[in-house]
Amino acid sequence: MESTLTFIPRKTEKERIDLNKLSKRVMREAGRAIGDYNMIEQGDRVMVCLSGGKDSYSMLDILMTLRSRAPIDFEIIAVNLDQKQPGFPAEVLPNYLTNLGIPFHIETEDTYSIVKRLIPEGKTTCSLCSRLRRGVLYRVAGELGATKIALGHHRDDILATFFLNLFYGAKMKTMPPKLVSDDGRNTVIRPLAYIPEADLIAYSDWKQFPIIPCNLCGSQENLKRQEIGRMLAEWDKKDPRRAWNTFKALANIAPSHLMDRNLFDFAGLKPTGVPNADGDKAFDPVDIDGGCD
Repeated sequence: MESTLTFIPRKTEKERIDLNKLSKRVMREAGRAIGDYNMIEQGDRVMVCLSGGKDSYSMLDILMTLRSRAPIDFEIIAVNLDQKQPGFPAEVLPNYLTNLGIPFHIETEDTYSIVKRLIPEGKTTCSLCSRLRRGVLYRVAGELGATKIALGHHRDDILATFFLNLFYGAKMKTMPPKLVSDDGRNTVIRPLAYIPEADLIAYSDWKQFPIIPCNLCGSQENLKRQEIGRMLAEWDKKDPRRAWNTFKALANIAPSHLMDRNLFDFAGLKPTGVPNADGDKAFDPVDIDGGCD
């Protein structure tokens, strides 16, 4: 009788070193984001929203690791919303979470039928689906006594949202690492805010999470978001500093050197006779490679 054993090749020393660096990097960046925005506090009950994708699996894994090292005590409860999409493998997440030994809750709500009824065939369903999902999760957070709702958006999601608003909405805004929800009752946190998607792809591949694809409802990825994603990927190939500097700029705002009259009193601006480092020198172009515009 022939053997059916499958031999998994052992990782090389370089691969082990790279994975160790990756693990340290994602833990460091998640910890830094949590600390910078005071996302998690003593006694918090953090509801980790688990979709079955690489980002939410990584977020749960990272938060569990950080909790074991943190100087504070907080709870984690994983929550998945089963939206009754045809073919959704309902057993995958319960089996995974049970084996993990983490408290979890599966909420069943047929938002799929609502979306299919309201959105014409061929139109993008993601926006309505997201709003319905968000409303259910806010309700569940209250029922479970969660003090924080953790979402798995990463650095590239934040950048893409910024550019979508900039290019197509004429607004300078994005999804912040921490905010109060639309209903005014929940604190939403994004612990992966400082982590680029490439690191999460590598982390998920390493951990071999049981990924559930997000194409079960037949929805189409937002084409504009795809376009922005390609732009960011191209930037990273040519010069990774470009995306990172744009990301850092979101936390380094100079209202006096923009044009929003609600943020800065341009109408009442008058000379004071006192030297001002944020005066006209502040809008000079940054010296890049010794060149000039």
